Amino acid sequence: MNNIDKLKKKISSLPDSPGVYLMKDAQGEIIYIGKAKSLPKRLRSYFGRGLSAKTLSLMSYVSDIDYRLSSCESMALLLEAGLIHKYKPKYNVSLRDGKSFPLVKITNEEFPRVYITRKKEAGGARYFGPYTNAALLKCALKIIRHYFPYRSCKSLPKKTCIYYRLKLSPAPCTGKISKSEYAKTIKQICLILEGKSDNLLKELTRMMHSKAKEQKFEEAAVLRDKLIALSAFKPAYTFEAGLVQLKEVLGLKALPRRIEALDVSNIFGRQASASMVSFYNGLADKANYRRFRIKTVKESNDCQMLAEAVLRRYRRVKEENLPLPDLILIDGGKGQLSAAKKELEHLGFNIPVISLAKKEELVHTLVSSTPLRLKTNSAALRLLQHIRNESHRFALSYHRILRRRHAFGEE
Repeated sequence: MNNIDKLKKKISSLPDSPGVYLMKDAQGEIIYIGKAKSLPKRLRSYFGRGLSAKTLSLMSYVSDIDYRLSSCESMALLLEAGLIHKYKPKYNVSLRDGKSFPLVKITNEEFPRVYITRKKEAGGARYFGPYTNAALLKCALKIIRHYFPYRSCKSLPKKTCIYYRLKLSPAPCTGKISKSEYAKTIKQICLILEGKSDNLLKELTRMMHSKAKEQKFEEAAVLRDKLIALSAFKPAYTFEAGLVQLKEVLGLKALPRRIEALDVSNIFGRQASASMVSFYNGLADKANYRRFRIKTVKESNDCQMLAEAVLRRYRRVKEENLPLPDLILIDGGKGQLSAAKKELEHLGFNIPVISLAKKEELVHTLVSSTPLRLKTNSAALRLLQHIRNESHRFALSYHRILRRRHAFGEE
């Protein structure tokens, strides 16, 4: 397999998620960093036709591609700028071509302001950027300000403004926050803008535990909310926690990085269909979604329909030597789980498989007759629910297509 085929194979396995990609040469040096609304879609474009001379030159040196996930394109913009500033890849645009790109300015004041500008001035202020998309930058700052309120007014008023009432400013103008506490917030914002959310996560976690030990529970709760907020910036935090919890509660040998979930959809057996969705590191990997029109089951029997879908999916996996999932999630109860297990055993697979029942959200496993009842706020249950709901949505959408075709006589 040549290098181009290796890169294409790696790209096909990436989750369909916003994020930042880092292109490396044969020596492992980062030579280009870019952002994307959809990582696989953007990266596939580098192997298309009509590429510029600069892009062709870049791709002739690319030996590997790494990536970082983001919750949305606007947060990917911040991460991209922070990583470019850190690594200074030679193929990135220098942004010194006369254009006026937006920057984030944090003023050098007792209570610093945070706002967008297009020029640097003397005065000791800190600048972050430049950024290539002003609209995405504004969106990113709105997200940050919602969780890390800051001052934006030119001069401190004598009474609280609307931003305080909207919980977007801590109102330093009326002494509702001390200089030291406000400085901590500014430091945290700087870490986000520098692409150092990992450092911020560790700092907030340490501070939260410290406040809890001191029985300062209200302050600990504020820090907890900020930790949750970081999940909006870097979804891998929440998903990684869910994967770790799943490994523990299910007794798995390794983290279930790739999870495949199956669901069926029908109305009294008519236009029956099934879906298989794939998640990698907790994020939807839509390139590997699959749909099945049920062929062998005529009556309304969810277990038999599910068994057909499992057989067809993993028979193909076996025949084509495709990568196996680390965990299979079935929508349903003990009956659906048993039906899936039977087909997997028939194919000679020993893949961990569980089911999630909708009514009480109980997790059925093959190792215990008693279902697991995970805490409603646990990261593991939230992750399973998210995957199950996506599987149900995907199955229902295909079922509607089949019903529409039948109604218009297209079958």
